[in-house]
Amino acid sequence: MTASTLAAPRTLTRRVSPAATLRHTATLAWRSLVQIKHNPMELIDLSIQPIMFVLLFTYVFGGQMTGGHPVQYLQFALPGIIAQNAMFATMNTGFLLNTDITKGVFDRLRSLPIGRMAPLAGRIVADTVKQAWSMAILLAVGLLIGFRVKTNIGGLLLAFLLLLAFALAFSWIAVLIGVLVSEPDKVMIFGFTTIFPLSFTSTAFARVDTMPGWLQAWVKVNPVTHLSDATRGLISSGPVASPVIKTMVWGVAIAAVFAPLAVRALRRRV
Repeated sequence: MTASTLAAPRTLTRRVSPAATLRHTATLAWRSLVQIKHNPMELIDLSIQPIMFVLLFTYVFGGQMTGGHPVQYLQFALPGIIAQNAMFATMNTGFLLNTDITKGVFDRLRSLPIGRMAPLAGRIVADTVKQAWSMAILLAVGLLIGFRVKTNIGGLLLAFLLLLAFALAFSWIAVLIGVLVSEPDKVMIFGFTTIFPLSFTSTAFARVDTMPGWLQAWVKVNPVTHLSDATRGLISSGPVASPVIKTMVWGVAIAAVFAPLAVRALRRRV
């Protein structure tokens, strides 16, 4: 009799190549974008809310701020409105991430042979695309009612890239909150209780020299101030180099602190 040799069982591995992870991320990002057709309210939120902000700030506050010249105030405030909207939109990342986690979608995705970080990366990439759409809507409405780009197309593109980069860094805060809280609505509560005061105590809507002295100290270091000033300088008028550098420093610092915390919290939860 001949002895039969049993082959050693093959060890399965969860390792996925970087190229495959990129493909999985793109697929999941597309999944998140396609879902809009089944939930059109999400696209309405990304479109109607920015339009309302532009119209309200221009025609309700603009006359008071500039002595009856609302379009003049729009020229100052639109970059700040875009910056504030970019930060608010990051909360959508945390909201939808928490929804996927609490409904078990994340567990089903993680059971597939895909890159470990692809579900999270796909969500962030999709929301970055939505951010670009919302920014374009804001600028288009501003142009329709009187805003004018006083630099050039290069400055406009750099402003959009800076806004998207900062929003991407800031979204790690939303990811961390989305992982930690038990319900999606709590992510939005966090957004309203932090981003509103953060954006209004900046130069997004008013000049720093019009504020009380005790408040000016905070306004001058507020990251929203630097983001608003950088955007304003790139598409309208004002300093560019200093606010752009400070915005980038803030973005790197936020990502360096909150990205590892968010990833660690996500691994513990799922």
